[in-house]
Amino acid sequence: MSDFSVSVDLGGTNLRIAAVSIDGRLLEKVTFSSKASDPDHVISEMCDAILRLSSHYRSGGALLGAGIGIPGIIDLEAGMVRKSANLPGWSDYPVRHEIEKRLGARVFLENDGNVAALGEKWLGAARDVEDMAMMTLGTGIGGCIVLNGKIFHGMTGMAGEFGHVTVEPEGVLCGCGNRGCAERYASATAVVRMAGEAIASGGAPGLAKLAGSAEFSAQSIYNLAMQGDPAAQHIFRRFGRALGIMVADIVNVLNLEMYVIGGGVSSAWDAFAPTMFEELHQRSIIYAATAPDEIQRKPQGAAADIGSRTRRKTIVTRAVLGSDAGLFGGARLTHPD
Repeated sequence: MSDFSVSVDLGGTNLRIAAVSIDGRLLEKVTFSSKASDPDHVISEMCDAILRLSSHYRSGGALLGAGIGIPGIIDLEAGMVRKSANLPGWSDYPVRHEIEKRLGARVFLENDGNVAALGEKWLGAARDVEDMAMMTLGTGIGGCIVLNGKIFHGMTGMAGEFGHVTVEPEGVLCGCGNRGCAERYASATAVVRMAGEAIASGGAPGLAKLAGSAEFSAQSIYNLAMQGDPAAQHIFRRFGRALGIMVADIVNVLNLEMYVIGGGVSSAWDAFAPTMFEELHQRSIIYAATAPDEIQRKPQGAAADIGSRTRRKTIVTRAVLGSDAGLFGGARLTHPD
């Protein structure tokens, strides 16, 4: 056995807890429903589960701490949730203090999107690079920037709000108050909205039939697109265009080694990725010059061969850890530098 961490992925309806060894082995994982609107109840359930889980492994190693991924705006210095749309009733709640009081162990808090990115950096798609950014496509779009292997938080901990990059000036109104934000066009919510608009236009019989069934979601619309439905395919082309514009802006600003796309809607990669890459080539001078499949014009001879071997590439790729990225990232939070 070896030293281990306990990580927690706290969502609006589910609580996932795992024990992870210091070398990245998932030792055990448990999932259960939680009444997220009552923080005291959730914290008590969480700590009871952490204590039960960690007791199985304490004889073989030391508990390094607990890493907690929480959706929303986190005050890292104070250890508090300032605001979370998915956790009503948690505003200004002293999460770290309450958990440490019950556990008697160190607790590390982080935004859930940042934790997922840290997991992909440690053991996933970005394990071989030091600098990366991650976009998580779900109900909205989350984001994280990792520089020199560390999360870049910005001045107030809000760096990486990629979902609110404007991709359509004067476009659809966003909850943030802006119009045309990326997440209004490239998220699960956006897919369903665009499907509703297509049905209202009268030109999407396949979508209209689907809407009459019990299952009408981004996943079912993707399935319809893969079956060849033209209206559903058009939705994912719009999705890919918006995502491509957003990623192109991020590539132009950051010029990092890798950009990882995760979250539940990334499973629709086959439907949106071709359009996304078309937009990337068109709109990012940096990507056009450094894309892995780009054939560059270069001088002939030995000097050109050397340049070809040493030229660095910009990688845009899918996440590989799936829903466990946050659990691995939470564990990584507890490791000594």
